[in-house]
Amino acid sequence: MRSSARALLAVFALAAGVSCAVLAAQGAETLYTDRLAQETALRGELDAASHPRTQPSDEAVADLLRRVRAAVASYEDVARQFPRSGYSDNALWQAATLSADAFWQFGDTRDRATATRLFTRLRAEYPTSSLVPRIAGHTSRLLGVVERADAVATATLKAIRRDVLPDALRITLELEHEAVFSEERLEAPTRVSVDLRDTQAVEALKDATITFPDDVVRQAHVGRRPDNRTRVVFDLQGAARYSVYSLYNPYRVVIDFERTAEAATLLAATRAVPLPPTSAQRARTPPVVPATPARKGAPGALPSTATANGAGGFSLSRQLGLGVSRVVIDPGHGGRDPGAQIEGLDEAQVVLDIALELERLLAAEPNVEVVLTRRTNTYVALEERTALANTSGADLFLSIHVNASANPSARGFETYVLNFASNPEAEALAARENAGSARTMSSLPEIVKAIALNNKIDESRDFASLVQKSLYERLRRTDPSARNLGVKQAPFMVLIGATMPSVLVEVSFLTNRSEATLLRSERHRRQVAEALLAGIMSYQRSLKKTPALRSAF
Repeated sequence: MRSSARALLAVFALAAGVSCAVLAAQGAETLYTDRLAQETALRGELDAASHPRTQPSDEAVADLLRRVRAAVASYEDVARQFPRSGYSDNALWQAATLSADAFWQFGDTRDRATATRLFTRLRAEYPTSSLVPRIAGHTSRLLGVVERADAVATATLKAIRRDVLPDALRITLELEHEAVFSEERLEAPTRVSVDLRDTQAVEALKDATITFPDDVVRQAHVGRRPDNRTRVVFDLQGAARYSVYSLYNPYRVVIDFERTAEAATLLAATRAVPLPPTSAQRARTPPVVPATPARKGAPGALPSTATANGAGGFSLSRQLGLGVSRVVIDPGHGGRDPGAQIEGLDEAQVVLDIALELERLLAAEPNVEVVLTRRTNTYVALEERTALANTSGADLFLSIHVNASANPSARGFETYVLNFASNPEAEALAARENAGSARTMSSLPEIVKAIALNNKIDESRDFASLVQKSLYERLRRTDPSARNLGVKQAPFMVLIGATMPSVLVEVSFLTNRSEATLLRSERHRRQVAEALLAGIMSYQRSLKKTPALRSAF
């Protein structure tokens, strides 16, 4: 009888234990699911806060961070209450990644410390979890952000200059050195904002409002953001399209605001003197140079002379009167390296089509010889492309690529010169484009030296600026949304060692749906080639420009 009672009690105890385990599992699942729903809502707010159009106030950021930290604590409660549940390691993972993302977005070191602590706890308490191998990537990125934040020098916004052009109003933001920037057009009311990362304005510009007397920009507001950013917002009236790009020596961010036809007419009517002729008017009215009979001792046709480069000086190339006669065109990727790919379209074929069309156009120019690094879908090592340019005695080197981004809304075109990358975006792009390099770590000192001693940097910047300008002027005719992303710098292997001015151009984003659609069009590829031709010929003319005839008297 006693043994039967003991057996019955054992069965009851076992049933109670199973029941408690089931209840515990159900409780952990319920709490974890609730926390996930809470996190999903918070991440929606974090995404909105990262967008320039919906940039929150400092108070809103503080409130959002408070709620994020509360969500992190609630995830920790799951692991504390149910340490043996299968949801505990997931809860710690979600808490750690949420803290890390908050740090990467807002830069508060408290969130970095929380993320590091939670990753460490997850590894120590749940060493067999499938999530543990993924921790290293996050922790190394956290350390990388700290190192980069320590290394970045704050730029200074020194001045805001306004210039009236025939077709547009130009606003120039003058900075002490290069800064990463982004821009956004806002409506109701119509504004354009430019965010300068890691930038502080001089005292006279801090929180300043600058009022302009007329034209398409009524006023500019300079504001400070919590993560060491400076935002400049322009209030617009009668503005059509605009472009934002960077220039060097000295570094500045330039915004050109085009006028609508009505705004241009109104501006001309309100000024005491007429505006200079527009580019369209100049095109319709060719310049007339009156014939002057030659006189004894008077100069006849003057010889060509070089203009100063973008740095305001005369490079050795210009001092020696050197011109451009042989151009090497480099279609990026090829063969086993297709480059960026999307829906049957690959970068290697797109840029080859553009290069072949550009070769055809250049062949029609007098005294210009063209060399292509590849003519078919074949693989050519990055180092061989520059070597070919050097051995063929090239005067210019142009490498053509198509961009890609994890952000599907990223669009536009940009031109790069060889130098050390100055922002994370350039770093990522260089890493992607250099992936096919055969060089090893032993080459690093040699590569760094080659970049540091690049004696063609000023001429390359001038070439890049003219290519970028031509792309914008040509492509916006058929694509009003064309975005000028400016001239940038990065350590592209394909440019290292070139003995001539050399640039790498990213003509579009293959990952942007509308730009990919354009790239499928033969007509659009031809327009890109025509724009590149215009940039090459503009640079050629800048080296040897014939001055106007001077009077003999």
